[in-house]
Amino acid sequence: MEEKIQVQAQPAAEDTPLDKNVRMMSPTQMLLRRFFRSKLSILGLVMVIGLFVFSFLGPVVYTRWGETELDKSGKTKYALSTTEYTVDGVTYTLHQTTETVLVDNFLSAPSAEHPLGTDDQGYDVLARLMYGGRTSLLVSFMTVFLLTIFGVIIGGLAGFFGGWIDNIVMRVCDVLICLPGIPILLILSTAMDGWVDLGMMEESWRIYLLMAFLTLISWPGTARLVRGQILSLREQEFMVAAEAMGYSTFRKVFKHLVPNVMPQLIVQMSLSLGSMILYEATLSYLNMGIKAPYTAWGSMIQIITTNSDILQNHLYVWVPAGVCIVIAVLGFNFVGDGLRDALDPKGRR
Repeated sequence: MEEKIQVQAQPAAEDTPLDKNVRMMSPTQMLLRRFFRSKLSILGLVMVIGLFVFSFLGPVVYTRWGETELDKSGKTKYALSTTEYTVDGVTYTLHQTTETVLVDNFLSAPSAEHPLGTDDQGYDVLARLMYGGRTSLLVSFMTVFLLTIFGVIIGGLAGFFGGWIDNIVMRVCDVLICLPGIPILLILSTAMDGWVDLGMMEESWRIYLLMAFLTLISWPGTARLVRGQILSLREQEFMVAAEAMGYSTFRKVFKHLVPNVMPQLIVQMSLSLGSMILYEATLSYLNMGIKAPYTAWGSMIQIITTNSDILQNHLYVWVPAGVCIVIAVLGFNFVGDGLRDALDPKGRR
C-alpha cells in the first residue's frame, strides 16, 4: 500500500509596508538617546543624583546626630607644661601634665559613634556634611533658576522690541557686569553682621540674601544670550506667520521665540550650577556665608583657616566637604557637556 505524502505549500508572506519598518522617534527621545550614549554624561548624572540622595535622604536614615546637635559626652584634654628653677646654682626642669575635663567632645577621631568624627566644636561631621549639601545644592539651584527667569524675561523683551528698550537693557547689563562682586559682597556681609546683632535678621538668612544679590548681578549673561538668539529668530518664517495670524506679543515671545532658545538655556543652566556651587563655597570659606550652628560645604572647609592643626592632623574634618564640592562641580559640568553634545551633535564633530 503506497503512502501518499502531501506537502502543503505555505502562503507567500505579504510584503511589509516600508513605513512599518521605520521606528519614529520624538525629539525628546532622540535627545535622551544622544545624551546617554556618552559615558561621561551618565557618570555626571550618577554623581549629581548620588549627591542629592546623600544630602536629602541621608538625614532620614542617619538620625543619630542633627545639624545643630553638639556631642556633650565630654573629652579629657592633656597639656604638658615645663617649669625651670635653680637651686644652689643647679638648674632643674619640672615637667608637669595637666588634665582638663571638657564638656564638648570636639575633634574626635572617626568611630562607631561618629563615622567621620567631630569638628572643632563637637558637631558630627557626617551629619553636617549631609545638611551642608542641602544648603549648597538648594542655594545654587535657586540662584540659577531665578537668574535664568530674569534673563529670559528681560533678554526676550529686549531682543523682540529692539530700539530704545534694547539700548536701556544692554546699558544696564554693561553696568552690572562692571560691578566688583566680591568687594560688594564683603560690604554686605559686614552690614549683615550688624543687622544680626540688632536682631533685624536671622543668621540663617545670610547666605540666601547674598545669593539673591548674586542673582541680581548675574542675570545679564543669560539676558545677552536670549537677546542674541531672539534677534536671529524673530525674522524667521514662523514668526512672519505668527504676525500674520495676529498673535499677541506675549504669545510670540514666550510661546514661539523662547522655546527655541531653551536648548541653549538648559546647557547654560547645567554649567552655571557648578559655578554657583564654587561661588557659595567661596563665600562660606571667606566667612561670609552660613555660620554655626548652621553649615554648608564651604563653611566646613573654612575652619582650617582658624586652626592649622586641623589642616595637618584632622583631615576627616574638612576633606569630605572638599570631595563633595569636587563631585558636584564635575557632575554638573559632565551633564552640561553631555546636553551640549546631544543638542548639537554636529558641533561635537
